Amino acid sequence: MNHKYRVFFLLILMLVPSLSWADVITIKADAPQKYVVQKGDTLWDISRMYLDKPWLWPELWRTNTHIQNPHLIYPGDELNLIKNAQGDLVLSLVRETAKAEIKLTPQGTKTEKTPTAIPALPWSTIKPFIENDQIMQTMEYNGLPQILGNQDGAVMFATSNITLSKATWSASGDLRVLRKQNDIFDMNGNFVGVQVRHVADAKVIDSSLDKQSLIKIEQASYEVKRGDKLAPTEENQPTVIELSAADTQRGFIIDDLEQHSLLGKFNVVIIDLGANAVSLGTVMGIYAQGPAIIDEEQPKYVGENNALASAFSLNENIIQPALKVGELVVFKVFDKASYALITRSSTVISRGAIVANP
Repeated sequence: MNHKYRVFFLLILMLVPSLSWADVITIKADAPQKYVVQKGDTLWDISRMYLDKPWLWPELWRTNTHIQNPHLIYPGDELNLIKNAQGDLVLSLVRETAKAEIKLTPQGTKTEKTPTAIPALPWSTIKPFIENDQIMQTMEYNGLPQILGNQDGAVMFATSNITLSKATWSASGDLRVLRKQNDIFDMNGNFVGVQVRHVADAKVIDSSLDKQSLIKIEQASYEVKRGDKLAPTEENQPTVIELSAADTQRGFIIDDLEQHSLLGKFNVVIIDLGANAVSLGTVMGIYAQGPAIIDEEQPKYVGENNALASAFSLNENIIQPALKVGELVVFKVFDKASYALITRSSTVISRGAIVANP
């Protein structure tokens, strides 16, 4: 093959993960003609029942103008595959009139609980990471007030212990106790953020002190230490996650939250794309790229055997194409990085895998 054309061909292969073509809706041959949504279902699983590309879920509802948000479906909803006027298969929904659940409190007061839509992703899998982990910038973390100690001179504290903190908080304030786990770096060694763990909840019991407050430790998942930081409680469960495919975004898996060197389906990973690039529900393909190959009489990988000789070889290095090995969905976004759940993998996945359009 002519050298010029070979280089062009290889460049095209390398760009495959970053190119985007119009997606075609193809319903699986074994998709159910009728399905009643069950409690415990996830939107992703149901979408996968009908489509190889679950992120195209809204396209199945394009003739249902009464469905304002196709990401909101409820237990008891009946989904039916039908043909529209153009002969395309689409989904139709039969929904009974939603009835609020009425409960009586011990005081005899009536409260109404509206039906809850099924989650987009398996909540039980991602819940610990939404509640217990986050990525912060160094200045933000260092600027948080810290736990100082207590009257007993203890260095660790458990549930129900009372400690002194370094800031005055609202007397009604609910707090989180946070602790730095490690620093996160991208594939080029650039600092991304501080991995922070939520180790306990806390509550202000006296904010009248000068520049300090008395704090009661509540629901400690780990022993609290002097120097642990305090921050206001935030809403943990995400709002409705709407699935959408990544387009031109391209990044890398740079870490995982369970200290596994080899990853697969339902592992949670950190990608080096933040709020300016992705959002809740962004679906990305995962691509693995093999080592470069030295094109000589006996081909070898770059770095194989004599690394010094390989570096000065006059032969051409062949860059291998990146091949798709899985998919992930972003479920928590920070300034410079995001958490994502691997939803499919055809092989083991490791740090350095490319993420791009699915």
